[in-house]
Amino acid sequence: MTLRANTGTVRRVVSLVPSLTEAVAASAPELLAGATDWCSHPPGLEVTRVRGTKNPDLERIVALGPDLVIANEEENREVDLAVLRAAGLEVLVTEVRTLAEAFSELDRVLTEGCGLHRPEWLEQAQDAWADVREEFDVDAVVPIWRKPWMVLGRDTFAGALLAHLGVRNVYAQHAERYPRVPLPELNEPGLTRLVVLPDEPYLFTADDGPEAFPELPSALVSGRRLTWYGPSLTGAPEALAASLREALG
Repeated sequence: MTLRANTGTVRRVVSLVPSLTEAVAASAPELLAGATDWCSHPPGLEVTRVRGTKNPDLERIVALGPDLVIANEEENREVDLAVLRAAGLEVLVTEVRTLAEAFSELDRVLTEGCGLHRPEWLEQAQDAWADVREEFDVDAVVPIWRKPWMVLGRDTFAGALLAHLGVRNVYAQHAERYPRVPLPELNEPGLTRLVVLPDEPYLFTADDGPEAFPELPSALVSGRRLTWYGPSLTGAPEALAASLREALG
């Protein structure tokens, strides 16, 4: 069902953020004219690809003639967005570091930016998280990369989601948002009780990640459920909780 508001004038959208691509596709797929190579959801999405979030094909984006380009202050580079603005394109930049910001920014992109009515899935996602309680009471480190090892630090959306479930990020007060931390430090006795390993941006698996933390339980979680803000938020509370329960026994 088309969710366009009566006053909407946006007809073509290029999304430079996988989460927002999925959000627009779930609400009004006919609007999407282009998306990055990393925009993997919904599966089978057929739009013009414009390379990556950090190296978008700016000429191709301009040639697509979008009414709106949607971006994110963390995932996209300001220098690229400035080029698009200079070419006369409207660019909407989101900032999402908390769950509340995720919901408000999704509403802004879809209703103010795209001119749509507020979609039902967004209400469902908010309801799903409104019912969440702090089921766990555990400290954790959350690696997002190896070679070198990098973890979630301060002020991150993924850290905020985990906190809603009762999982405290050990590095939440670190000066950097994604600090590099040597593996020996991550394994220091008493630092943490749990390691949370998402499958993106680094693809941690049962055979690649847990072996680095021999004395700690490892929770393998969906990176899309942990780091994306969009329709994936609806099933994220239970999916993340199930992975955490399995790791903690």
